[in-house]
Amino acid sequence: MSTIKIHPMKQAGRIINYWKKEKFIVSCIVFFGIACNTLVVLGPIYQGKLIDAILRKDSLNSLLLLALTFVGVVFFVQLLRYFKRFYIRRFANINIATMRLMIYNNIMHKSLPDLAQENIGNLMTRTISDVDLCVEGMRKFSTEVFDTGVMMLAYLVSLLIYDAKITLLACLFIPIAMFLAEKLKRIIYKYSIAYRKKSSEIANQTLEAVDNSMLYRIAGMEIKNSERFNLELIDLQNKAVKANVLENSMQPIYKVIAMFGIIFVIYLGGLKVIGEGWTVGVFSTYIVMFIAMALNASKAARLFNSVQKSQVSWQRIKPYLDEYIVKPLNQEEALSPIEITLDHFSFTYHQQDELIVEDISLQAKSGEIIGITGPIASGKSTLGLAILGLYPYLGSIKINGMELSSLSETQHSDLIAYLGHKPQLLSDTIYNNITLGKSADISGILKDVCFEADMASMPEGENTMVGNAGLRLSGGQQARIALARTLLSDSRILILDDPFSAVDMQTEETIIENLKSHYHDRCILLISHRLAIFNQIDRILLLHGDKTYEYGTHEELMHRSDLYEKIYALQHSERGDTDEK
Repeated sequence: MSTIKIHPMKQAGRIINYWKKEKFIVSCIVFFGIACNTLVVLGPIYQGKLIDAILRKDSLNSLLLLALTFVGVVFFVQLLRYFKRFYIRRFANINIATMRLMIYNNIMHKSLPDLAQENIGNLMTRTISDVDLCVEGMRKFSTEVFDTGVMMLAYLVSLLIYDAKITLLACLFIPIAMFLAEKLKRIIYKYSIAYRKKSSEIANQTLEAVDNSMLYRIAGMEIKNSERFNLELIDLQNKAVKANVLENSMQPIYKVIAMFGIIFVIYLGGLKVIGEGWTVGVFSTYIVMFIAMALNASKAARLFNSVQKSQVSWQRIKPYLDEYIVKPLNQEEALSPIEITLDHFSFTYHQQDELIVEDISLQAKSGEIIGITGPIASGKSTLGLAILGLYPYLGSIKINGMELSSLSETQHSDLIAYLGHKPQLLSDTIYNNITLGKSADISGILKDVCFEADMASMPEGENTMVGNAGLRLSGGQQARIALARTLLSDSRILILDDPFSAVDMQTEETIIENLKSHYHDRCILLISHRLAIFNQIDRILLLHGDKTYEYGTHEELMHRSDLYEKIYALQHSERGDTDEK
């Protein structure tokens, strides 16, 4: 079976482009759709001929020939319909994958301020059910253009050829059914919006309940939360009823209205049979064609409602289908030595808020380890996040002369790797947690982070499953696996936020020595509240917590900074080997 490669597409926010993108598949849909729905009229025609042949008592050979022709026509039409539906389903599957890929990439490339405002339940609903509903609308539209539009036209032309007067009278009720569906679409649109919104809220509440289940259990809030959740589910059910039942309950009414014309067909057609204008076979053919056309008219009415529902989903996912441009570093930029310069750098998460760090200037380059420390709430972690360039900042951050804010998201990730103080592991093997899909020898990295002894005690080695689905690791083990992942990246600037808080001091010293010995091509910014190894690193940024700072070597700060000397002396006096937390 051939595989389909899914790629991002340009102008994904224009729905017509999804048909333009798949030219071959759409061409097949058009060809087989027109062919099967045009030739479908041959079925009733040959059925009528067969009935007349039986009434005339034609020879057995003639009857067999007509019967085989009738069966052959029906089989051929259904074969064409199979290919049409195959390509429509293929079209739908590709578009589901494309939309989800675009939404995923959009979310991954959102700025952190924008991402912080997102509702996780809302994102899940949009990415999964809204995409499905939207593509289902596209699929139905592509199907009904032919199964309804072309087929109705083929039947209408055939009916007009048989008798124009009866056809025009019988078809008077079909536009009424379509008009009614058109009027109902606004109501369905309104109810669909309310249902989709409530569905997002329920998804978010479910995630919150899972994340905080232990807290709710300890606090004795399970029953209360369960009662509240049940009320929310009842509200969702009521909204679902309004959004779906109205549409579905109208289908029989559309059919009844469209079929009122059968009265004219039976009465006037019967008169033509009595008056010998028509044979019984012709009358049978005409009735079959009219019923098929009337039923398809009710499908057209339903299509209006389905498209209206999918339009709700399209409007919800459209903002997440913005085109993104991957602009990686060129080879020279990726391999050249790094120099990072902060010039009068200031930062706050929101423009209206007070600055967290202010007017910081420093320089660092490849082969250096820069320590960042200070009292609690002095802005250490905030500074590390700010230097990532994922938030707007004041002043300047230049990397090899390039302003960080002018670089693309891809260039950011090519240049800078970040390790937060809360290690995150996937429910996967240790190898996959470190490589994240790349093929690499991790033995050297594991030695650099002092994990080879831990690995030796694991029967499966680097294939040991960790995370929720596998082995539970200590805080220090998680931190070192996350550090190994960061070191394996090709990024030249590493921001490590308190990576040794769960590691004993002897291990911490060994890792620092390995970083100094084996990573001369990296510029490492080490954020830590522990100063035990700060005498081994190149320079230190000391944040005072009042938006002032000092910058220099360990020896310089020991001589001129009372705060640094006090913190270092206090920690040094209390220093002792500790077990991993």
